[in-house]
Amino acid sequence: MSRLVATFLYVGLLRPAPGTWGSAAAIPVAWLLHWAGGFPLLTVATLVALAAGYPAARAEAARSGDHDPSHVVIDEVVGMWIALWPLSAGLWFAGAEAHVFPWPGWVGGFVMFRLFDIWKPWLVGRLDRRGDTAGLMLDDVVAGIMAAVVVSIAAAISHGVLM
Repeated sequence: MSRLVATFLYVGLLRPAPGTWGSAAAIPVAWLLHWAGGFPLLTVATLVALAAGYPAARAEAARSGDHDPSHVVIDEVVGMWIALWPLSAGLWFAGAEAHVFPWPGWVGGFVMFRLFDIWKPWLVGRLDRRGDTAGLMLDDVVAGIMAAVVVSIAAAISHGVLM
């Protein structure tokens, strides 16, 4: 069961670039969660994935002998979903139809999250260097938060709020 969770239904076994595959797979699932229950459901699902992902990632790390095995992508899913929170929240609070898929923002969230996850600036890199399961999970949480900030700023500019 830990492998199923840690690899996000085995998406983490795809090659090359399993982290990118995990991040990409997170987008349609996030949209389905948003469609089914709006921002509140996406938020709850993110927290459940974080809570379930921690022990699953720890088990997979112990099994592989690597503190951050590439096939563990539940951390990318959590980070990606956090990056999409502003978009889901904006749609939900605006009362937009649940089936709306604002692709530019969601693609932007993906690009920003992958940028911060790969580049590992500031706190993301510090957490990654911890070499433990907390670092494995939390570096992507912080990368997701950073991406969410950029997405929020881009949305504000796009919608004329910051012009």
